[in-house]
Amino acid sequence: MERGGGEDYHYSVDRLREPRGFTSLGDLDMKKYMIRRILNLLPTLFIVSMVVFAMIRILPGDPIYTLAAVDESDGGEIDPELYARLLKEYDLDKPIIVQYGLWMWGVIRGDWGSSLFSRQAVLPQIVPRVGFTLQLAFLSWIFGILMGVSLGIVSALKRNKPPDVAATTLAMTGVALPNFWLGLMLIVVFGVWLGWLPIYGYVSILDSPSEWALRMVMPVVTLGTALSATLMRQTRSAMLEVLEEDYIRTARSKGLNERSVIGLHALKNALLPVVTVSSLQLGQLIGGTLITESVFALPGVGKFILDAIIEQDYQVFQMGMLVIVLGVVLANFMADILYAYLDPRIRYE
Repeated sequence: MERGGGEDYHYSVDRLREPRGFTSLGDLDMKKYMIRRILNLLPTLFIVSMVVFAMIRILPGDPIYTLAAVDESDGGEIDPELYARLLKEYDLDKPIIVQYGLWMWGVIRGDWGSSLFSRQAVLPQIVPRVGFTLQLAFLSWIFGILMGVSLGIVSALKRNKPPDVAATTLAMTGVALPNFWLGLMLIVVFGVWLGWLPIYGYVSILDSPSEWALRMVMPVVTLGTALSATLMRQTRSAMLEVLEEDYIRTARSKGLNERSVIGLHALKNALLPVVTVSSLQLGQLIGGTLITESVFALPGVGKFILDAIIEQDYQVFQMGMLVIVLGVVLANFMADILYAYLDPRIRYE
């Protein structure tokens, strides 16, 4: 039976309001896609592990030589027997391929070795630092999303007006500023000149929620600014495109107020590219903690790694970098899965 124009409109709206979910075929496609992505991760992780293993060995110097030095002030003479024993203890007397194999086998078994200098096991030192790094990355991610999406919506609705110009200028500035420079400027302005915020260090939220919040403001802003700038531009572009669609004009012509048009129709359809970009950026935020944690002297994996680089501590550097890279890879994997869920066409590519 033929439907009138009004009935067609209501029928399409009812179909759009049906709860989303996968059919059995859709579930199967999703499972196949996830298996494919997991299989693609394996060679990536293998290559990454080789790069991490090789990185510290490319740096000049020999930490074992330092450990075996009898008196560094006297020309740096070493004890040959101690030097040979240390090389054997850390398997550094074996061929490089054998060293890599032994290291990977230890990683798989949960034996992450011990620090060359402190002699403490690496795994117990990394676990609490991973928790802090994830906390910092997640808070920065939330800050970036809230700021970026809000500014992007305002910029699109006030196109070519002062709010749009101001938001666009802020976005371009945020993309251009290096994290370490922005962090240092925040310390100078809000920590030294104004004295509003603590300059460095960390206090657990369990010990003092207010002190924790004060100490996390500058690191979160430092790390999340670039993300907010990227999302602002993405949101603005998506919103401008959606606002030109026929269904937006139809919604306005039917008398819907502007808030409903923007919130229920325009924003909902503009969020797909924003969700994709923000998910992918989470991995970059995890990697970006390396510098931010050092600038603010925070107890995360990033500062742990930089300290290990300075000391040429093989075990600490290798495991710290492996944890960071795994975090980035897993975040990107989750972004791929989320994107495939939101846009089923991805599964067939």
